[in-house]
Amino acid sequence: MPIRAILFDKDGTLVDFQRTWGPATHKVLTQLCNGDAAAFDRLASVSLYDPVERKLLPGSPVVIETTYGYGKLWAQALGVPLTAEFVDHIDRMYFQTTLDHLTPMGDVKGLLGALAARGLRLGLMTNDADANTRAQMQLLGLTRLLEFIAAYDSGFGHKPDPDPVLAFAAFAKVDPAEIAVVGDTAHDLVAARAAGSVAVGVLSGPVPREQLEPHADVLLPSVAELPDWLCSVASKG
Repeated sequence: MPIRAILFDKDGTLVDFQRTWGPATHKVLTQLCNGDAAAFDRLASVSLYDPVERKLLPGSPVVIETTYGYGKLWAQALGVPLTAEFVDHIDRMYFQTTLDHLTPMGDVKGLLGALAARGLRLGLMTNDADANTRAQMQLLGLTRLLEFIAAYDSGFGHKPDPDPVLAFAAFAKVDPAEIAVVGDTAHDLVAARAAGSVAVGVLSGPVPREQLEPHADVLLPSVAELPDWLCSVASKG
């Protein structure tokens, strides 16, 4: 089937993960610890976060999980209960810190504009919070280009379940097989395959090739190579 729609992951795909979430996470952990160095070290450890390099390491729950997923680890490290209020507090802290450091992965506005001009339906699937995601997309000038946004709390489920992909298919009125899901983690690609979509892995995030390859139909260096790949798929069809 031809590709008629593209569902993008956000961080590591459209947004430079390390340059955005690396410094943002340092600020959030610092705020949560209130000067308690031991607590900071515990949070950094369970987050697989390198505070010296200010980088999230491969396998970090902050890279792949929802706020509830890594928030549970944070709550345990701080000795506090995991509550909706605690999770909301994390999301609110990340709201501003990610905006402060938001770095696109190249000219994503130009890329998405060119894809939309070709008649492709465009959407976004992320395990970040909905309010944070929409604020970031607004700042990057992508709001009008992305017709559909599925964050972990948008009501469409979350990765690695196929539900957000299937919701996008229903929204765009296309067969799931006509959707290319583009992402930098196994969660993105597992969700794609479970929905019957094309799993396009990109190597621009913190996840190494060997972890993506088993789940990908194709691997690209970054989203910048997506137009050429789409042309090659169209020529074979």
